[in-house]
Formats: sequence, C-alpha cells, structure tokens
Amino acid sequence: MGNAVIYRKAATQLANLFVKEDIGMVYGGANVGLMKILADTLLEAGKEVIGIMPTALINNEVAHSGLEQFIEVETMSERKNKMAELSDAFIALPGGFGTLDELSEVLTYNQLRICDKPLGLLNIAGYYDKFLAFVDHAVEQGFVREEHRKNMIVSENAEELLKMLKAYQPVNTEKWIREIKKESRG
Repeated sequence: MGNAVIYRKAATQLANLFVKEDIGMVYGGANVGLMKILADTLLEAGKEVIGIMPTALINNEVAHSGLEQFIEVETMSERKNKMAELSDAFIALPGGFGTLDELSEVLTYNQLRICDKPLGLLNIAGYYDKFLAFVDHAVEQGFVREEHRKNMIVSENAEELLKMLKAYQPVNTEKWIREIKKESRG
C-alpha cells in the first residue's frame, strides 16, 4: 500500500476527532484495515461501535471480536441497508471495491432522496482525485447532474469534513426530476 502510513495516520486523526466530538461509528465489522484503526480507537475511548457483517463473510473476513454490538446479516444488501438505517452520516476513507460499492449506493440513495444523510470523502493524499475526475466527466457528459456531484462532501482535513457534513442540506428531488423529464423529451 503506497501511502499506508499516511492513511493510517489520517484514520487515527479521524478516530480521535470522533472521540473529541463524542461520535460513535457503524461499519462493516472487520478487524483489519483503516476501519479497524477507527474501531479500536473508539472502543478504547468507550465510544459506541457497531459492526455489521454477512454470515458468509464472518468465516472469510476477520470479524472484530471486541465489538459490544455486532449484527450478523444474511446479505451484503442487508448489511448496507442496516448501515444506512443506523448511521447519521457517511465518511469514506481510502478503500477498495467494497468502499466504492457503499459510496455509490449512498450517492444513489441521496440522489433519489431514499436517504438524506450526508456523504463525505476523506480525500487523504488525493486518494479520491481520479474518482472525482470521473464524476466530473460524468457531469460534463450529462450523466450526473451538477447538484448531485455537489452532494459529495470532500476534504483532505477531517475537522473540515465533519463541519461540512454537519451543514449538509439535501438536493431538492422534485426540481431535478422535473428538469430531467423535460430534458428527456428533447
């Protein structure tokens, strides 16, 4: 992992900010990676940490045994739905396909107003720059609306990101759906 030290340091800083701000965490329940750093730091400080993992992954993935609250579900879809239900906001740290899947689902849910909870990208060392360039390209090509691009809250700084998440206002769905219907006629 090219920037492993930088990513771990940023995860620790975010965890310490959560402790300072009295914020708990809902996550996938693993005992590995950047999320383990957050979970362990929060647990050491006596904060609430809820893990959610499908049964099939419990044997394949290292489930965090130190969690007081661990929810076992049947499917990944059920996991994401439960995470969305229990969370007040979402922050994506650098990650792989699972992170991208969860990020895309929350973006779609926000776009459709199925979920009006803010989504932040902690853009550590420019990790999400190429993803953001892709989204900007999708906006330029007309596949993503500018207001939905703006729904993604992005910062390299955890404190700034948290402030922006707290100030989040969802996009008015009726307006963009009306506009997209009108655009589709032409």
